[in-house]
Amino acid sequence: MLEITGSSYGVRVVESAEALERRIDELRADVRRAVMRGDRMAARALRAELRSAEAAWDDALSALEDAAPPAEPTPIRVPSPLLPLREQVHQALTLLGAPAAPRLVVAVHQAFSGAQIPSARLTSLRRDEERSYRAAPHARPYYLCAALTADLLAPARGLLAVSTWPLPTRIVGPLSPRVDFLTGAARLAEQLQRMADPGPAATRLLWRFATSIPGATARPDAMTPEAVAAAALAELAIHQDADRAHREASAARARSQLDDAQQLFGSRLRTISDTGS
Repeated sequence: MLEITGSSYGVRVVESAEALERRIDELRADVRRAVMRGDRMAARALRAELRSAEAAWDDALSALEDAAPPAEPTPIRVPSPLLPLREQVHQALTLLGAPAAPRLVVAVHQAFSGAQIPSARLTSLRRDEERSYRAAPHARPYYLCAALTADLLAPARGLLAVSTWPLPTRIVGPLSPRVDFLTGAARLAEQLQRMADPGPAATRLLWRFATSIPGATARPDAMTPEAVAAAALAELAIHQDADRAHREASAARARSQLDDAQQLFGSRLRTISDTGS
């Protein structure tokens, strides 16, 4: 009886995820049309609805993963547990090339190394990095720092970055979540292309990216890294220039108004003026 109930639940979750995927595709097309006709109010509203749909899709997929039977363990190809936690996180962020949430960092590292990062420790990792930097600035070759919000130049909630990245890359504006998602998808796909045997975990991770990118094949049995990279880069070309301009303008304000530590870990004491006055 429990097996029947679990199966029915899984079917409902799959149907919900598929409906959300169709709605997400429709919303992306609506956003593009609104932007092309210059209707900013409609574009903003549609983007908000799109973000809600994408969040709901991610929740549905997580529920499906929780309900699915555990996969066979993937052999560990790299002895990552021998590396410090900060180095493991640095490797995952470097692969993505953009600010990322701890959950994604954990998924990327596990997919490509076979090793599990203790996600609970990531909560305090950035605070430890900030304390280390303030105690001895520039003593380390890199620091795991915060992504900064474009408006307030404050720490972006739940996003990790690398101190050696250019400042605009570490800033998150209105279009940046989508741009960073597409950047990560393209880089993961390119990494899979370079691997002789990427393994099922890395392929599943790329498929999760592909299902949210128009033009990328969402079926795991037909998906190719080349197709995912091409689709991600095609959409990236639509948003990248506007996003870069917003990020660079915010980076210029940060350089003029924040000290070195605040440029890495954000400002919590005051609102940063757009005018710089």
